[in-house]
Amino acid sequence: MTPEVQRYMEPLATDELSFLQRKESKERSQYYKTFRMLMIMSFIIPFAGAWYRASDGAPNAFSVPKFYVAAGVLLSISSISTYLTYRINLRKIQWDIRDRTKTIEISHVTRKLYLGVKNTYYFYIDSRIKLSIEVSEADYYRINEGDEVCIEYTTHSKNYLGYF
Repeated sequence: MTPEVQRYMEPLATDELSFLQRKESKERSQYYKTFRMLMIMSFIIPFAGAWYRASDGAPNAFSVPKFYVAAGVLLSISSISTYLTYRINLRKIQWDIRDRTKTIEISHVTRKLYLGVKNTYYFYIDSRIKLSIEVSEADYYRINEGDEVCIEYTTHSKNYLGYF
């Protein structure tokens, strides 16, 4: 039987808050660029389809109603998918910035792993948020399997911040 996971909340440190603000700004601009590209493609694809139909010799290949219907459908799909992705991902980061809190979770080391190829050390932990964490060499040898390790992550978006 695994012990019950303990969590508590603390305010974000200044550097963690600035990290989240940079991440939010970068992702917001990426959503804007992606949506802009999808809008352009929503008009290019129907136009390319009309040229394809014209090359096949189809009568009325450049139908204005067909173009607008196809562009409208593609634009609707692009808009809905971009909005849902925003609501699912970016909004959680904005909530973390607004609330300025992080969650500290006390986890237990279930397995230790050393990757000689990359010269990195990992702990597998019993957290539902993060399954493994990269640790320093000193911590790898200091902490044993079954010992407690605390991980920090943002409350809403579950972005991993570190361990101690």
